[in-house]
Amino acid sequence: MYTPAHFAETRPDALARIMREHPLGMLVHPHDGRFDADHIPFEYEPGEGPHGTLHAHVARANPLWQRCPTGTPVMVVFRGAEAYISPSWYPSKHETHRLVPTWNYEVVHAHGTIAIDDDERSVRRIVARLTRRHEAGEPRPWKMGDSAPEFIDELLRHIVAIRVQLTAIEGKVKLSQNREERDRLGAADTLDARGDEAMARAMREAGPTP
Repeated sequence: MYTPAHFAETRPDALARIMREHPLGMLVHPHDGRFDADHIPFEYEPGEGPHGTLHAHVARANPLWQRCPTGTPVMVVFRGAEAYISPSWYPSKHETHRLVPTWNYEVVHAHGTIAIDDDERSVRRIVARLTRRHEAGEPRPWKMGDSAPEFIDELLRHIVAIRVQLTAIEGKVKLSQNREERDRLGAADTLDARGDEAMARAMREAGPTP
C-alpha cells in the first residue's frame, strides 16, 4: 500500500479502533494463481500474539477454509470512514484556485496466517463472541440461548471457525493532514453539515502534518 509518511497510522489503539468500528473485513488470499477475496465480520483480539489475532467464521459450503489450510498467508483489509472532498470546501481554494478534488479515507491492512478450527467448541465460542459484540447495543440483546438448542446445534454444524494470527498491521489515514488547518477544518465542517459525522470527526482529530 502506497503510504506517504504524513498519512501513515502506526498507533496500535488507532489501528484497533478502525478494525473494531468497521469489523467487516475483506480477506484476500491466493487461489489458482490469482487472488480471491471474502467479506467476513471479524473480531480483533489485540492480546493474542505480538500483533493480535482476528477471529471469524465462514459457511462450511464456502471453499475458503479448504483452499486456505492452516498456515496460508492472507491479508485482511478493513475500510474505515471515507468521503469525497471537493476543493470548494477549502477556504484557500477561493484565493489561489490551485486545489483539486480528492478522497479521504481510513484503511488497515492486517497481514497474517490463517488457522482453521473445524470443531464444535471453537465454532460455538466464536459465534458467542461475535453475537455478544454486535448485539451489545440492542435493548434486548439476542443470544444463542434464545433459540432451541437443537436448532443452534444444527446451524453450528454448517459453519467453520477461522483465525488469522497477525504478523504485521499497516494503517493509512488520509484526512487532509497535508492541507492548511483552515482548509482541513473547513472541509470537516462541510461534511458535518451533510451528515458525515464520522469523517468530520476523524479530520478534526487528525491535526496537521508535523
